[in-house]
Amino acid sequence: YHALHALNLNLGYPSLITGDAYNNVSESIASKVGLNLHRQPNHPLNIIKTKIASYFDDLHAKGYVVNHPRMQLFDNLSPVVSVEDCFDHMLIPKDHVSRRPTDTYYLNPSTLLRTHTSCHEVPLMKKGIRNFLVAGDVYRRDEIDASHYPVFHQMEGLRFFPELSQAVPYDDRVAIVQEHLKSTLEGMVESIFGKVEMRWVDAYFPFTHPSLELEIFFEVRGFGQWLEVLGCGVLQRQIAEHGGVVDEVGWAFGLGLERLAMVLFDIPDIRLFWSTDARFLSQFKDGVITQFKPYSKYPPCYKDVSFWLAPDFHENNLFEVVRNVAGDMVEQVSWYPCWRFTYCAFE
Repeated sequence: YHALHALNLNLGYPSLITGDAYNNVSESIASKVGLNLHRQPNHPLNIIKTKIASYFDDLHAKGYVVNHPRMQLFDNLSPVVSVEDCFDHMLIPKDHVSRRPTDTYYLNPSTLLRTHTSCHEVPLMKKGIRNFLVAGDVYRRDEIDASHYPVFHQMEGLRFFPELSQAVPYDDRVAIVQEHLKSTLEGMVESIFGKVEMRWVDAYFPFTHPSLELEIFFEVRGFGQWLEVLGCGVLQRQIAEHGGVVDEVGWAFGLGLERLAMVLFDIPDIRLFWSTDARFLSQFKDGVITQFKPYSKYPPCYKDVSFWLAPDFHENNLFEVVRNVAGDMVEQVSWYPCWRFTYCAFE
């Protein structure tokens, strides 16, 4: 841990584990900061990130949006951010569950490990950047199973349309921007998944209105099903104003890199993304999407545990203890009707 902690300091991050009463960053989480899987050559997450960035570069090269600057990619921003940027500026209600220490890793009451890459929207807008992509690791206290991990990776994009005349009614500008958003993202998804059936679903996000989710019909392990690919919408005016952008309409989208990579590469367990085993890493190269070939032969081992629950017990606190003690050896923790720990090595 000390070597990894020193690495974090060398990368410019503040001390992640302190004596502050509000600090709940564990050693297992601190050890992940700075690893940046999405920046590692030939890693599945990097392959997906690069495909998305290349799609927008191609749009710019083809003049799809006239007189717009290229969408700049930011994929090495510090994950240590302020509560103001992560929650307040993004219109997350004060009583929202995501703000609780049971769900978020705090360094102190005003600083945390980002829970989403959207926390960088306002700071980038304040720097005068209006068209950009952001990719990075995000941190959330979560359950333990094959599709959840306390550190995962998101990517998002934001674009404004200053050329839309303010003489045009606001609702009409919103409709124009939304149609541009939908056609742009349909093209992006097709560039990744190929020709697939798509559908738009109305959704709710605090930072966009109207909000939508894009789903695709895709075959996963022999079964066709509708899969949520991303969330998006027209950026809330108040968020734009927080960033110093007044009377302009823009769109934003966000997606989970692991969610896409697990489907595209047929990776069954989210823990595998953290593997340093050559049997895993050697399967991916040259930006090509290939099917993962499993290699672990270890069967699962179950351990059942019972204990008295305190009135203020939160299951995420238990999951944090399990991760600190057993690391990634635990595949799943479930209620059965005691707590069942499923040990299974992923490599």
